[in-house]
Amino acid sequence: MPNAVLVVDMVRGFLEPGHNLYCGDDARRIIEPVRELLGREAGAGSAILFISDHHLPDDLEFQMFPVHCVIGTEEPEVIPELAEWVGDGNVIPKNRYSGFFNTDLAERLAALNPDKIIVCGVCTDICVMHTTSDARNRDYAVEVPSDCVASFDGDAHRWALDHIGKILGAQVV
Repeated sequence: MPNAVLVVDMVRGFLEPGHNLYCGDDARRIIEPVRELLGREAGAGSAILFISDHHLPDDLEFQMFPVHCVIGTEEPEVIPELAEWVGDGNVIPKNRYSGFFNTDLAERLAALNPDKIIVCGVCTDICVMHTTSDARNRDYAVEVPSDCVASFDGDAHRWALDHIGKILGAQVV
């Protein structure tokens, strides 16, 4: 298998104005580079998997963050700009930072046996970093394109990219 692309939390709740955890206008700048990445990787036969925040209305995460991406609302939906790559069964709902926690992502990746995993999306310092960490802990080669990740906190974004490269051993390109 060529690669697997994990598109983390590129959902309405984080990337459309008016939602509680909108990452901001600067985060929207990654949409076009992510579109280009998905087009290139899909053309090469790579698997595209969307990792999407999905929470119950009383999720304990709301003690730390405002209510967001509640199941049954539009917020967990992949943004329309990426909808052409959403297919049957390639959206994996998650309710914690890592796309591996309480999901079938590990099993899917084991079945795919990708040459490398490419991680893109938001937020660099939260879900992107924790998903990257869990992929590296499973000994996958991981690449994080710096123009395809963003966060609402610029300092945390830069720190996370440094940590992802220097500590987690992923390739930041």
